[in-house]
Amino acid sequence: MTLPGLPPALVQAWAGLYVWRRDDKAGRMPEHDMRPWRHWLQDRLLRGLIWVLMRLPYAVRVPLCGWAVAHLVAPVAGYGRRVRENLALVLPGLPVSEVRRLVRAVPDNVGRTIIEIYSGPEFIARVAATPLRGDGLAALDAAHAARRPVILVTGHFGNYDASRAALIARGFRVGALYRPMANDYFNAHYVDAISRIGTPMFPRGRQGLSGMVRFLKSGGMLGLVIDQHMRHGEPLMFFGKEARTALSAAELALKYNALLVPTYAIRRADGLTFDIVVEAPIPHGTPEAMTQALNDSLEVLARAHPDQWFWIHRRWGDPARVS
Repeated sequence: MTLPGLPPALVQAWAGLYVWRRDDKAGRMPEHDMRPWRHWLQDRLLRGLIWVLMRLPYAVRVPLCGWAVAHLVAPVAGYGRRVRENLALVLPGLPVSEVRRLVRAVPDNVGRTIIEIYSGPEFIARVAATPLRGDGLAALDAAHAARRPVILVTGHFGNYDASRAALIARGFRVGALYRPMANDYFNAHYVDAISRIGTPMFPRGRQGLSGMVRFLKSGGMLGLVIDQHMRHGEPLMFFGKEARTALSAAELALKYNALLVPTYAIRRADGLTFDIVVEAPIPHGTPEAMTQALNDSLEVLARAHPDQWFWIHRRWGDPARVS
């Protein structure tokens, strides 16, 4: 739903695995700005990898990208250490065998998600054919008919953009708030890829604020994620530990009288298809209580399907400082 961009460690790690020199005019690094040369190189490498993967059939490219991230990128990027640290913090009794499984399975899901987003029409066709389920469907239909705004909230779970694609395919007006990547070279075609799934897209910050507000006031549905560590966020609970969480989703819902609806795409055992769930709206109350309910909703799914949540995030900040 909300699209924060590819994990920076993923971009950097792939750049460390390959060397690709381009001297042609189209591929030459701009001479007027030598500072982001590393971003330029990372972009050329990722473009090349995506180009190669996109030449393969969908049912081959998705698991192959998952395998590549799990076995090639993750060890270089330090994903395994992050996963182990987070699991030790909040699930200390997890069997060693399960920890080992998650060290591979979590980045595998990340890789699948990335190439699915770049697969555009093929990805959309698959999720569009997936029936929606959940206690929030009737509320979404009613809000759509009444042109009442809706805040759709998800996390870095399953494929965070699958439910947006499925709802758009069914005629809902769904926009998304995204965080532009630091790599301007890659950001341009990444935003193009996520925009092919559906528009409008609103960048975080002043640039996207006015358009986002107009869209909500017109009765649109706005998708965003809430499961990233926010240094100045509210200290709410997630997996029994304090996790700094932005209150923005709840605050927007209260300010614009919008429904606040959790929605998720749960990856099925085949690794290619999803169960798309629309949960009942969170009752309006204080921003803190509403946001805690969103954390609780995501935690239930992350406990049931731990391999599909992004344990690579520093969700609780520095683990050494968390009691």
